[in-house]
Amino acid sequence: MEHGHTAPSVENLEKFARALEVPLYQLFYEGKKRPLPPRLPKRKLTAEIMWCTSRKEIYFWKKLTGLLARMSESDRRLLLHMARKMARR
Repeated sequence: MEHGHTAPSVENLEKFARALEVPLYQLFYEGKKRPLPPRLPKRKLTAEIMWCTSRKEIYFWKKLTGLLARMSESDRRLLLHMARKMARR
C-alpha cells in the first residue's frame, strides 16, 4: 500500500481510522466540517411498485394471459424472441 502497488481493503481503512482515532470519512475528506450526506432518491411505497392494482390493469393482464394461452408454441417462442430483442435496445 505504501508504494501504490495495492489498494487498502475497507477493513484496513477501518483499522487505520481506529488507530488514528478519527472517523472513517476523514481519511477521504479534507474539509474541516463534516460533509453533508448525499441526497438519495425517495423510496417507492409497496403500493407504487405492485402491478394490477387498478381494475383496468387487472382486465389487461387477464386478457393478455387468455390470449397467450391460445397461442401456438411457435408463436409464443417468436413473441418471446422479439421481446428479448426489444429489451436489448
